[in-house]
Amino acid sequence: MGRDRVLLLPRNQKILVTVGENIRLARLRRKFTSAIVAERANISRPTLLAIESGSTGVSIGAILQVLFVLGLEKDMLKVASDDQLGRKLQDLGLTVKKRAPKLK
Repeated sequence: MGRDRVLLLPRNQKILVTVGENIRLARLRRKFTSAIVAERANISRPTLLAIESGSTGVSIGAILQVLFVLGLEKDMLKVASDDQLGRKLQDLGLTVKKRAPKLK
């Protein structure tokens, strides 16, 4: 029994493909072969190629391992770090007192 494939909207699939291309370019800039990166990340070469092609079946842990090998693991901390919409929604839900506190 195989895993179900994740179906993405086309614009989200483009994002995954772009991330994969960026990872591939980072690997090539460092002059690392796919075999070296796969070995250092402790993943198979086909998994690395799936990451670089933007496959939806790759775990985020495998992507993080590859980013670590390339020295880019801190880029994962940028994901959703500035959630402007969430902050606005949170501010809308805050209750505000109608009166100022009494002075002593």
